[in-house]
Formats: sequence, structure tokens, C-alpha cells
Amino acid sequence: MREILPALGRWYAARAPFALATVVTVSRSAPRDPGAAMAVGPEDEVVGSVSGGCVEGAVFELAREVMASGRAELASFGYSDEDAFAVGLTCGGEISVLVRPVTPETDPAFGAVAASVAAGEPVTVATVVDGPAPRGAALAVWPDTVAGTLGAPGLDVAVTADARGELALGATGTRHYGARGERREDAVAVFLHSFAPPPRMLVFGAIDYAAAVARIGAFLGYRVTVCDARPVFATPKRFPDAVEVFVDWPHRYLRATDTDERTVVCVLTHDPKFDVPLLEEALRRPAAYIGAMGSRRTHDERLERLLDAGLTEAELSRLRSPVGLDLGARTPEEVAVSVAAEIISLRWGGTGTPLTATAGAIHAVRSA
Repeated sequence: MREILPALGRWYAARAPFALATVVTVSRSAPRDPGAAMAVGPEDEVVGSVSGGCVEGAVFELAREVMASGRAELASFGYSDEDAFAVGLTCGGEISVLVRPVTPETDPAFGAVAASVAAGEPVTVATVVDGPAPRGAALAVWPDTVAGTLGAPGLDVAVTADARGELALGATGTRHYGARGERREDAVAVFLHSFAPPPRMLVFGAIDYAAAVARIGAFLGYRVTVCDARPVFATPKRFPDAVEVFVDWPHRYLRATDTDERTVVCVLTHDPKFDVPLLEEALRRPAAYIGAMGSRRTHDERLERLLDAGLTEAELSRLRSPVGLDLGARTPEEVAVSVAAEIISLRWGGTGTPLTATAGAIHAVRSA
């Protein structure tokens, strides 16, 4: 939903009612994850997607009904791969979609949620999906405050505690409670949609390849920082406006910077005096991806230096070097695509194999 919030924020500020459709559960090979969203606003304007095109028409009609009635609705859509193909759809799988009306009266916290997401501030939105509680009721949970209600004080307390736990992990999913928030009951289904700050991409080495990697990192939704010890190269003019640029020794900058399990580190300096102390620091801290540019000879020499510096084989196994997938890339832009492809593959467990050479579901098979 993050991508469509600017439009939703404009509608909300103008007090224009809209219907927000959110995927709350998926199974089998559905192409979108829980949290994918589509909205229908003034003059039937549509933003976002819940299925990549498979059921958008049906969701659009349901959204119009919800806007007319003012009542939230839950709908499930499912197609076998064969049936989907037969009617011209692109995928199989099953999704459940919650469609709810949004106005300043029905959701007074929505504007604050949109502002927090735009500012990169953590917030979780909990919404009643089903059960003996008002369907579509929403509770917004920040680290230090709460707005809204799910209809029962006990339910609000239990969901607030869980929402803060999910927010710390950046997790999204459905939880079940009793009508008054009882933990071991499943009468009420509540969808927790967490908006954590964007993950970070740290690019070291302000070369032309770094500019291309920074651009594609920003496109993928990362908060991108470029660092280089050489001020003649580390200039903001060489990088997109959305990218932070720092002049510092790479290992010193990283040592003073927080990373987590979502952080991506791209080492493009291609110089041992920068690479070795930087990688020594990076490989001993949390990160989703650590890649380093260089030839195979450079890689072998780098490994020897890192072993001499005391890194273990387990720590060195985290290093993706030479960086990127084998796409035959030549230009900085092509190399950036190969790096991004490796990051995405590692994140989702992809093989990098052409889909024409594979069989079965394209997307990871999920259980309901």
C-alpha cells in the first residue's frame, strides 16, 4: 500500500470518500502478498493492484458497492491455474480481500498514518477482518501512541501489544483473538499491516557503477546511502536527489551506522585499502546482502586478506563476490540490474533460472 498512499492522502485531505481494498490472506501461487492494496476514489479513479490484473474488475465493482453502502466487505477470489488460463487471466491461486470505506469520520487516524509512512516512521494498522467485532474497524499503533478502536477495550489492548511486536519486525499478517482480546480464542480475525522504515542500501565507492546501483536501489524502495573517502568523487551532483552522500572512510562510516537483517551492503570501491577493513566490519554485523565488486583474482586475494584479518569461513560465506548474477552485463546500468537481480533472488529464494526452463508455480506456493 505504500506506493498508493500519496493518492490516498490527497483524497483524504480533500475529504473525498474512497474504498480501500487490501489483500489479507493468500494461498497457492497468488502473485501479490498480504498488504497489497487497491483503492477506488472520486470519479471511479483507481490506484494500486491486489492481484496483478486477475480480479481487479471484481474488486472494483465491490469497492463501488462499499462506497455506496458504507459497510466493509470481505471477499475471496480463487482460480485454478487451468481455469485462470481458460478465461484469459494470468495466474491461479486464492486471495481474500477486505474492502472498507475510508473517510475522516470513519477513520480519523488515516491522515496521520499516511504522514508517518511518507516520513519513514514506523506504524502498524490493525483492521478487523471477520468475527464478532465491527468489520473494517481500524486501530493505528505507533511505538508510543495509539489511535482508533476495534470496538472493545480488551481487544484494543491485546492487538496493540501484538502490533508493536510486529512493527519491530516489519511483519504483516492476520491474527486471531476472542471478542474481548482473549489470546487463545479465534473468534475475531484482525489484519496487522506494518509499515517499517524502508530498508537501507549502503553503497561504498562513488564510481559510475555506484550511481547506477544507487538509482536502482531507490527504485526498489531502499533508503540509499553512498559513501566514499574521496571528496572529489563523493559529490551529491553525481547521484539522484533521493540518495544520501557521505565523505568518510567506508569502514569508519559503517562502524558508526546501524544495520539490520534487511540492510543491503554493496562494496564497489575495488581497492584493498578500502575493501578489506570495510568487509571485515560488514561481515560481522547483521545484513541481508553483502556484495563486493571485482574479478575472480581480486576476489581470491581479498579472501586471503580477510582470512588474515581473522574472519571465519562462516563469516566469509556471507560474501557475494564477484557481485551480481551472470547476465553478461557490461555497462554500469546493466551491472546494476545484475546486482539488483541477485539481491531480489536472495531475498525471495529465487534460483536465477529463466522461467522458460522451469515448471510449476511461478510464485512461491503458500498455505492459507
